[in-house]
Amino acid sequence: MSDRHAHEDEANEAEDHGHHDDGDHGHHDDGDHSHHHHDGDHSHHHHDAESVAVAVVTVSSSRSLDEDPSGDHVAAAFEDAGHEVAVRELVPDEYDSVQGAVDRLARRRDTDVVVTTGGTGVTPDDVTPEAVAGLFAKTLPGFGELFRRRSEAEIGTRTIGSRATAGIVSHTPVFCLPGSENAVRLGVDEIILPEVGHLVGLAGRGVDEGGDEDGSDAAEEGGKSADDE
Repeated sequence: MSDRHAHEDEANEAEDHGHHDDGDHGHHDDGDHSHHHHDGDHSHHHHDAESVAVAVVTVSSSRSLDEDPSGDHVAAAFEDAGHEVAVRELVPDEYDSVQGAVDRLARRRDTDVVVTTGGTGVTPDDVTPEAVAGLFAKTLPGFGELFRRRSEAEIGTRTIGSRATAGIVSHTPVFCLPGSENAVRLGVDEIILPEVGHLVGLAGRGVDEGGDEDGSDAAEEGGKSADDE
């Protein structure tokens, strides 16, 4: 079970990887609990969730969960890091299917974070970013920016075709990755896992067990962003 709700009542504080989706493809400073309020610093770690439950969504009209190396890596990486896999699903490359699955999973009380793979390229059937955009209460533009910057070392200027994205849906961080295994390894191992506990703790702060905000400090869905620290 996740630790998100264990942190919600504490004091109020803080792709496409250039590969097509049908192809392949931290550091958390737990010691600094200072009170410097700078954008991007990690001064409020006592709000971090130590263990989270992830929903893994494979977006593909050609794969199955039995042949899903990218989804397998997401699940294995989270478990190896001491987290839990709440559910795995496969949905077709269809706008309504992707949007419905992400919306439903983000609202589950046993799910703290959603990671999708696939559908973030530039072909006509790549609709994941469009499908989730309308669900975001807050966007996390830094995720896509960092993903593309790190992708450049391997694939050069082809990284401009990457549409990896992230945001907050129903107080739940949602990360949309390409379908390639190499891209998933980069996104999960190097970016998501080092920060997921921090983001889950922030996104769920001030939310009671029923999923409702419990105080005036949490004025809008998604909780307080890192920029407000």
